[in-house]
Amino acid sequence: MDLDVQKMIFEFIGGLGIFLFGIKYMGDGLQKSAGDKLRDILDRFTTNPFMGVLAGIIVTVLIQSSSGTTALTVGLVSAGFMTLRQAIGVIMGANVGTTVTAFIIGIKISEYALPIIAVGAILLFFFKNQKLHYLGQIVFGFGALFYGLDIMGDGLKPLRELQAFVDLTVSMSDSPILGVVVGTVFTVLVQSSSATIGILQELFGQGAIKLDAALPVLFGDNIGTTITAVLAAIGASVAARRAALSHVLFNLIGTTIVLILLTPFEKLIILFQQSLNLNPEMTIAFAHGTFNVANVIIQFPFIGLLALIVTKIIPGEDSVVEYKPKHLDPIFIEQSPSLALGQAKEEVVRMGGFAIAGLEETQNYLKTGTTRHSEQAYQLEDAINNLDRKITDYLVKLSSSSLSDNESEEHSVLMDTVRDIERIGDHFENIVELVDFQIANKVELTESADTDLEEMFALTVTTVKEAIEALNSNNKDLANEVRLKEDQIDKMERTLRKKHILRMNEGACTGQAGIVFVDIVSNLERIGDHAVNIAEAVLGEDHETL
Repeated sequence: MDLDVQKMIFEFIGGLGIFLFGIKYMGDGLQKSAGDKLRDILDRFTTNPFMGVLAGIIVTVLIQSSSGTTALTVGLVSAGFMTLRQAIGVIMGANVGTTVTAFIIGIKISEYALPIIAVGAILLFFFKNQKLHYLGQIVFGFGALFYGLDIMGDGLKPLRELQAFVDLTVSMSDSPILGVVVGTVFTVLVQSSSATIGILQELFGQGAIKLDAALPVLFGDNIGTTITAVLAAIGASVAARRAALSHVLFNLIGTTIVLILLTPFEKLIILFQQSLNLNPEMTIAFAHGTFNVANVIIQFPFIGLLALIVTKIIPGEDSVVEYKPKHLDPIFIEQSPSLALGQAKEEVVRMGGFAIAGLEETQNYLKTGTTRHSEQAYQLEDAINNLDRKITDYLVKLSSSSLSDNESEEHSVLMDTVRDIERIGDHFENIVELVDFQIANKVELTESADTDLEEMFALTVTTVKEAIEALNSNNKDLANEVRLKEDQIDKMERTLRKKHILRMNEGACTGQAGIVFVDIVSNLERIGDHAVNIAEAVLGEDHETL
């Protein structure tokens, strides 16, 4: 039989492209349908490693990507939403959740792929309702997945006649480690274990590969899928690198165990195939599912040990920003509103600490251009936004309790202060974005402009620090200091604008540099305004009317 190599390659890579698009498009539709619930599921239901496994399964089924779940998990670990032990549980669950795609492929509905795509297209193009639009995305992606798989399968059919491929499958039968390497390398290249397992299902379905050769490739696919997390963790935080390493170790350990027990494992899969009358594609799906479930069951009791090993391999303290409030216990609202108010104040002061840290990171980013500072600033701004919601909700619940006149006044001060701190976060985020723009567009500021910004930044940071300290200690003298410093910031802002105009007239700086400079100065001035609002609240003055 003559091989049409071009046709085979084109069908394979084209089908693979459509398959990958289908998986991604379907996952995006599911993710949009779920909205912010994915992060909430991981945050709320990961109270212990077992719940983490369940949350990992659910989220991976929803987004059709174990790599996506791992990336979300890494973000939550870095943000202090979950511990490394909980994250390992989620990663284990993600490995089980990703097997759903193989079971979907095993259903064998390729002949209905085109009508499914048509239904998806109708929902996408003929309905304006957002929910139907997301449903259309899911359906279209689902159909594209099967259509791509069908085209890919046609491209793979001639491989059965290719002697080199036959020799390779015989070698993989004789040497399972070779199969693991083939599966790992191929998944690393394609960046999707779902795609490589889909290809394996097609090859096994066509009789191009035997079960004893297919199983090691399947195990290799699981190792290869960890590369996405590894690549994402390069240069990232300690927490991110530990989570990525735990993903790699989990799959390496599981593969080692199953390779040792390969013969009984193969017999178990053959038993499933015969007793459940499984088609070849579903047989591979069952093998994939059995491997991952068994891997979780075997390693789950050793999560603590795995976390310890990962921590030993990647030592160091991580700069974790704890998003979750530490002091807002709802029981105090019922039992002691006065104590609850004190707890709320502690949390507001902690939120103020994040604002100070965010400003300092922003200042460092402006000075050095190092992305580590911008990432930390964005993380701190996220934490401020989260605490803003939590503290405001807590204070709203507290407002229905019986508070004295003084307590009501303090309650009002805290409500206003939370809003001011949140706005400080918005302004330093604006500055980070301006520095991003400056770096991306290679905008150069003059030495004089840099010096001016550094001076104004230092004054602004000091002013915010003193405002938060005045709130914490109810220090009216310090609050008055803040007012004086804010006057200095206002004067500095006017002076720097004039100096900027002079530089522009002299041709010393470009228009883009001028925009960056003026906007940074403007944001710092607004931060000063919010700092003085906090100080005036401490002084008992209604800053809204001033």
